[in-house]
Amino acid sequence: MSRSLNILLIEDDAIEVMKFNRVVSTLKFNHKVIEANNGEVALEILKVKEVIPDIIVLDLNMPKINGIEFLEILKNDDYLKYIPAIVLTTSNNHTDVLQCYKIGIAGYVLKPLKYDDYLNRIQKMLEYWSVNELISQ
Repeated sequence: MSRSLNILLIEDDAIEVMKFNRVVSTLKFNHKVIEANNGEVALEILKVKEVIPDIIVLDLNMPKINGIEFLEILKNDDYLKYIPAIVLTTSNNHTDVLQCYKIGIAGYVLKPLKYDDYLNRIQKMLEYWSVNELISQ
């Protein structure tokens, strides 16, 4: 049985944020999206610990704290390190992919150029995490 997710979206590009929210709305998922426009803001949200996200979806290329720096901070925190982090990025650099998996990400998704392909990838990702047993615990 699928469940609603609390998603922390860390993305500095307003168009990408709108696109992600549009997909969630179009697919009629009942997920809550919490937005942070960089890693620093995301860390402040996570420190509050009122609403711990079920998953974190983040871009790699961001100002202040980039995605890899954010992941290193996240995975070194004993309380937050178990939150699945999925990289959603345009970078298909093999070094980035390997580094992210070494840090401990749960997935690496490339942003396709065509909206229909983007919608399809986000749909599959959210469907997977909404039925994942880790999230239901």
